[in-house]
Amino acid sequence: MEFSNVNELFEEFSKLRVLVIGDVMVDSYVFGKVSRISPEAPVPVVLTERKEKRLGGAANVALNIQALGATPVPCAIVGNDLDGGFFLNRLEEKGIPSNGVLTSSERDTTVKERILAGAHQMLRVDTETDKELSATEQTQLLANIKRLLPNCDVVVFEDYDKGVINATIIEETVKEASRLGIATVVDPKKRNFMDYKGVTLFKPNLKELREGLNIQVDPKNIDSVRDGVTLLQNKLNAKMVMVTLSEYGVFIKDNGETHLIPAHIRHISDVSGAGDTVISVMACALAVGMSAQKAAALANLAGGLVCEHVGVVPINKADLMEEAEDNKILN
Repeated sequence: MEFSNVNELFEEFSKLRVLVIGDVMVDSYVFGKVSRISPEAPVPVVLTERKEKRLGGAANVALNIQALGATPVPCAIVGNDLDGGFFLNRLEEKGIPSNGVLTSSERDTTVKERILAGAHQMLRVDTETDKELSATEQTQLLANIKRLLPNCDVVVFEDYDKGVINATIIEETVKEASRLGIATVVDPKKRNFMDYKGVTLFKPNLKELREGLNIQVDPKNIDSVRDGVTLLQNKLNAKMVMVTLSEYGVFIKDNGETHLIPAHIRHISDVSGAGDTVISVMACALAVGMSAQKAAALANLAGGLVCEHVGVVPINKADLMEEAEDNKILN
């Protein structure tokens, strides 16, 4: 589908409902400044100035989708703990449906706590459960997915290897989505890498592509990237494969067509969450019928924009619209 202008494109985004399946988490930040070296050990002492908690992981994908104007519908699991309570309350505050999110007494809510001095991250402390779902949890999660899927326009798998996504969840969801004619897009991790058979779009980064196939890929050599992507596409029987290549941009293969979209020169503050933004834009763009090339160009812009901010933040819609216009993405 062709769009005559950016406003028309984002108007179509606003009509979408996007099912987001994956590992949700809480991103916690301690912002401060280094005041001295500790007398107890040779480490800096950070004097706290403020603390902040944000929705993270697959929930950051939901925030990005909401920022684009669409409606995210998360399907996930949190712990029956204080951070799980914070997570559900924050979803409600943001106006994001929580009826697909389960609470489990067998799991901790994943929390990534970052300690920053100025714009520099000093330390990260993770609290998480990454074990596989129990049989009961899997049954309940699949029931939620199948209940919510028919009213959605596209599915995002946001996999952080924390155990919420497994081969059965993938197979059952992809099969049902295919039956309903709903696209499936994937931001993978290592554990389930080769389980995403028959999806619409598979989007690893360069490291994940190398490790998933156990091959060498040189991002400076377009033939090397193309060969790796083609091998992966054939193994997964995916309609499209897109690889993010950091400073080299993004590469996408849609059936026989390949496109390398160069990165835009930016001041990079923090790459955290850029992949979440890229997959969110791709999901919405493909759901409204954009070509693979134009969708990838828009997602590439969006991923670069969020890297200019410290911490995990969703895309700013106005900034993306302005840059899409300036860069003539739709032309």
